[in-house]
Amino acid sequence: MQGSGLLIAGAFVAIWASAFTVAGVVVKEWPPLWALGIRFGLTVPMLLAILLIMRSRLPRPGDIGRVAVLGLCGMGGYLAFAWLAMARIPTGLVALICATTPLMVAAGESLFLRRPLPGLAWVGLAIGWSGVALLGFLRAVDGLAMAEAIGFVFALGAAISQAVGLLVYAPAKGRVDIWFASFGQTTVSALLCLALALVLEGAPPTSASWPTWAAMGWSMVVVGIGAYALNFAMMRRVPASTAAALQLLAPPLAAVFGWALLSERLYFSDIIGGVLTLGGLALLVHARSRG
Repeated sequence: MQGSGLLIAGAFVAIWASAFTVAGVVVKEWPPLWALGIRFGLTVPMLLAILLIMRSRLPRPGDIGRVAVLGLCGMGGYLAFAWLAMARIPTGLVALICATTPLMVAAGESLFLRRPLPGLAWVGLAIGWSGVALLGFLRAVDGLAMAEAIGFVFALGAAISQAVGLLVYAPAKGRVDIWFASFGQTTVSALLCLALALVLEGAPPTSASWPTWAAMGWSMVVVGIGAYALNFAMMRRVPASTAAALQLLAPPLAAVFGWALLSERLYFSDIIGGVLTLGGLALLVHARSRG
């Protein structure tokens, strides 16, 4: 890998990990769904401007539907569940559970799309899911409060929702312009989160402290736009298997950010389950890169 590729990949992983930290800042003051709805709503015009400047082409009608599902599940549903989870459990733990999305995508491809997986990939799936089960079991043994249990379920829901969106969108991935995909899914996500916020969270927030506004700005511009641009650049310079492996660094980095910036604490049992989960993911990535 060239130095520029490594630099881009490192920046993407750091920004992706920071997404959980800034979300943790926002949900301490704002209701999660309103925060997301406002974030998406403010990001849509920015993406529309980029779309027009880049003169992105419109996808075929069937692919527009896939982009809509990607927004409904892969971004809107995923982040709604994740931000609801981060209002209840540490952001690093949410990042770790959300990182299990590739396990669900691989299982979905095998079960529903009939794409065979190498034997080593199945071993990775088993280890990864064992790590998730151990996380939940050890937390329960330590005395899992109701709010924490709901947060754990929300985090799993985030991973499942993202996996569904990615599986539905997968056939159109090579055909749809990346900026149209980002604009389309963000628009759908904004509509989803604003509708849910109106129904579930009542009146919107009317004020915020400067850390919340700063976190919202980072989430919109650096994560919502910059991370997608870096991901696109990374995919052009870094082998897909290497990029997937590097992204496994995001959950532990998110845990470090949460500890340093939000004074969050992860238990030793979380570390054990996390090592198993990420180990299974690493084995899955390795097996798929060889197969």
